[in-house]
Amino acid sequence: MYQNVIMSLTNNIGEEIKNAMRAKDKARLETLRAIKSAILLANSEAGAGELSADEEMKILLKLAKQRKDSLAIYEEQGREDLAADERAQLEVISGFLPKQMSDEELEAYLKELFTKLNVQGPQDIGKIMGTASKELSGKADGKAISAKVKQMLN
Repeated sequence: MYQNVIMSLTNNIGEEIKNAMRAKDKARLETLRAIKSAILLANSEAGAGELSADEEMKILLKLAKQRKDSLAIYEEQGREDLAADERAQLEVISGFLPKQMSDEELEAYLKELFTKLNVQGPQDIGKIMGTASKELSGKADGKAISAKVKQMLN
């Protein structure tokens, strides 16, 4: 099962690179090459065998987080030219990630989790964050989860 998912992501990126080259879309091509490079690098570090779909998802999430962090810095410094590049790259990377949970979906999930874990108050934040971060990996940003948990506990 994982083999098909892995190959489809790797093949999908390869096909997208070809399409970007044909379309002469420099920004998309650069981003796709960065994704492919990160996957190949992680694959060579792992040694024998292919990366699992979860490992590839973690790579994509890491790349997206890097872009978000850079985007925030560039916007803070008023560097719209660099921020636009980061925004474009983030958009390409996000196209390979699962759909992010809406604020309402996140809140509904956390309410269920609070009940399931029998949360008493702010002292249980570590227990909540550990479970939520693991279960929502790729579906919600860690900062969004943390902010929502703190808001709901207060």
